[in-house]
Amino acid sequence: MYKIKFLFLFSILSVNLHAQELKARVTIGTSRISNNVNKNVFQTLQTSLNNFLNNRKWTNDVYASNEKIECNFFLNLESTSEANVYTGYLTIQSARPIFNTSYLSPIINFKDDNIGIKYQEFQQLEFNENRVTGNDPQVSNLTAIFAYYAYMILGFDGDSFATHGGDLYFQKAQNIINNAPDGKNITGWKAFDGLRNRYWLAENMLNSRYAPMHDVYYQYYRLGMDKFYSDENAGRTALTSVIKMLDAFNTENPNTMINQFFFQGKSTELVKVFSKAPPQEKADVAALLIKLDLTNASKYKDELK
Repeated sequence: MYKIKFLFLFSILSVNLHAQELKARVTIGTSRISNNVNKNVFQTLQTSLNNFLNNRKWTNDVYASNEKIECNFFLNLESTSEANVYTGYLTIQSARPIFNTSYLSPIINFKDDNIGIKYQEFQQLEFNENRVTGNDPQVSNLTAIFAYYAYMILGFDGDSFATHGGDLYFQKAQNIINNAPDGKNITGWKAFDGLRNRYWLAENMLNSRYAPMHDVYYQYYRLGMDKFYSDENAGRTALTSVIKMLDAFNTENPNTMINQFFFQGKSTELVKVFSKAPPQEKADVAALLIKLDLTNASKYKDELK
């Protein structure tokens, strides 16, 4: 774990040595599930997934209760023609606490449209990172997906505290990809499954060509957001440098998944940060944000005048 700034403080506090790393909340949407299916099944699944994420030890590090990474998963399912088999999408959100504040900065806000699972009520949720696929690929796919995102959450959190601080967890996520289930209704694990999926997200964070993105996450959070409490101007200057780094990265590597992934969920935060910038800096940053984050271009144009 790379939360060096806080290590001494937490070492003198009373720490639960068995505390896990994630403070996850899983919610399951069933509006697209056939009325012929007992909806209690999904309440059981929701409880099981919360236990799977929150009670499993994902790292060898010790996390204090106030170090746990807050994250939300919304799994929206729909019925298929096969009994106990469902497709749908999963929205993953995680946040990173900013030093000396109660503010949580969004670090992941991603929708995965490649969900295909098989679940029967009271089915045990098992995961072995050395043997990702069990006897039934559709059953294994459920825990493989959630384990993958647990490691990606840990990876991005680690990168925000130290350059390449999340590499171990990105590699664990890559291991899941390499050994992922394969079969009917199972997509998102392969390069040819699309341009914005689990394969490409891990690939981008482990591709040496895209190494500057590790600096982006570290500088955005540790040198930028964490500095606002003590020196707002210094923090904002660091974030301006990050936006320029992203512009250079995007010029050299257009249309990468990770560039789009970085900006998802950050527009409100960026507008708030740069709305107080000097006019010229605000205009320069707005021009870059409009180019880099097309989804929120009109928001930057209207709110960073």
